[in-house]
Amino acid sequence: MTSTFTALLCLEILSKPIIWAKPNFMIPKGRPVKILCQGIPEATEYQLYFEGRLSARQSPRQPGIRNIVSFPISAMTLLTAGQYRCIYRSGELWSNPSDPLDLVVTEMYDTPTLSVHPRPEVSSGDNVTFYCRLETATNMFFLLKEGRSSRPQPRYGNTQVGFPVGPVSTAHRGTYRCFGSYNNHAWSFPSEPVKLLVTEDAGDTSLAPTEHTSFSDSWDPHLLTTNPAVQQDPALWNHTAQNLLRMGLAFLVLVVLGYLLTEGWLCRKRIQQTSRNRASSQEHRRRLNTVTPG
Repeated sequence: MTSTFTALLCLEILSKPIIWAKPNFMIPKGRPVKILCQGIPEATEYQLYFEGRLSARQSPRQPGIRNIVSFPISAMTLLTAGQYRCIYRSGELWSNPSDPLDLVVTEMYDTPTLSVHPRPEVSSGDNVTFYCRLETATNMFFLLKEGRSSRPQPRYGNTQVGFPVGPVSTAHRGTYRCFGSYNNHAWSFPSEPVKLLVTEDAGDTSLAPTEHTSFSDSWDPHLLTTNPAVQQDPALWNHTAQNLLRMGLAFLVLVVLGYLLTEGWLCRKRIQQTSRNRASSQEHRRRLNTVTPG
């Protein structure tokens, strides 16, 4: 009973790992990429799964609070693009799988063109539409805002699609690009950049300031590795923060369970001691009754 309880407790503590790609989830054809997986400090082995199948195993070089392993891919191709997950082992127990990581290979098809209507400079509250066009027929398009860690917006279409955006605020300011694709994981070359300028309405001070654009006109996702501003990406810092929070919660659970188990043990000891005292008292009275003359 105790071993079963301990196993169930440990299963609750083994939170799912965090998975991400460095320098980015979009990698030009032939470029290298690393898939990173982070578990709890006690993790001793990691497994990487590609499209549901075991792809690689790795052990952390320096177990500790930043327990991270790296799964390198030397050259991105159609064969390495797809969905990845990872798990880790601590003791005899395995964690649940991580959230999926969709790794994309780019520069596989022709370059699309991107335009914004009615114009690239609008006022806060207006509506705009980005149009992405590819001369060769495809079945999917993706729109991305540079410098953001959010997921791309997909839309289906043959040679052109529109991405309506609005009502816009200053948070929508920035540089956009689009891609054409035949599937979720193989994309075209990126389009030329289109910059959206949003002016604030008079008296509107509640809108967020413009987000910085971290990519140059010769846009390359690999600039993520050299641009200090992008290295401070909150999405990456959140990996450590989330793990620290989980470890803190796990420690709190252990403290509470330890307290409950100790209290249960002390309670059993008190019950046993009371039973022994009662039995001793009854034995003592019986002996007195035996030696007392009738």
